[in-house]
Amino acid sequence: MGSGIAQLVASSAFPVILYEVSGEVLAKARKTIDRNLQLLVEKDKLASAQKERIFQNIHFTNDLNECVADVIIEAVIENLEAKIKLFNQLTTINDEKTIFATNTSSLSVTSIGSKILRPDRFLGMHFFNPAPVMKLVEIINTSYTNEQTIRAMIDLARQMGKVPVMCKDSPGFIVNRVARPYYIESLRLIEEGNVGIETIDNLLEASGFKLGPFKLMDLIGNDINYSVSCSVYEQLNRPGRLMPSDIQKEKVEKGELGKKTGKGYYRYNK
Repeated sequence: MGSGIAQLVASSAFPVILYEVSGEVLAKARKTIDRNLQLLVEKDKLASAQKERIFQNIHFTNDLNECVADVIIEAVIENLEAKIKLFNQLTTINDEKTIFATNTSSLSVTSIGSKILRPDRFLGMHFFNPAPVMKLVEIINTSYTNEQTIRAMIDLARQMGKVPVMCKDSPGFIVNRVARPYYIESLRLIEEGNVGIETIDNLLEASGFKLGPFKLMDLIGNDINYSVSCSVYEQLNRPGRLMPSDIQKEKVEKGELGKKTGKGYYRYNK
């Protein structure tokens, strides 16, 4: 998701600093962005010169001290403590006017905001995968967020060609809350042995969905999707209808996370 957001912002003519924790992960992000842009060139959706300009807009680094910007969008693992620690580290090296946004899919934005140094300049900015393609961005404010920050991020989303939607800080926000049954009921049908994975995907795609639930979980990443399911389930006091699936839990434990690992519910060329 982080590399997708970086590609999106760079494509909107903004300079971008893309930070990853290691050289290996950084090299993977660079390769992913280059491949995605090249596919657009091959499909005649982007000129070669445009691809080069976009790529030149991105500065790749694994030095956190270089992460100084007007806006910082975080897309690290879905772990409250990890996000709070990162934001507080970034606050100490950035200007007091810097805006901080979390791309969390399911964690409480208010819980993060309550523990960081500059909560008035902080909100949620939830992109959808793949970030360069999906139009929707959920903007989640907290009781700490000031109006200037909200207006600035709504404007930024529109400058990136996105459709910003304001939503309350509630479990799963809007889309992930609505989407849980799409995944969980499909997994339940598999658990009960009623139907096959490909059949479910084919039927739902034929009914109008762009991707069936299993293809979509593989695209998102089974680790991320399962984490969101667990988070929403716990925050809503464990309703039976939203109980996470053991099938997906097993996929995560085996490292079968989907497209990014080459195997999930389907197999992929890495």
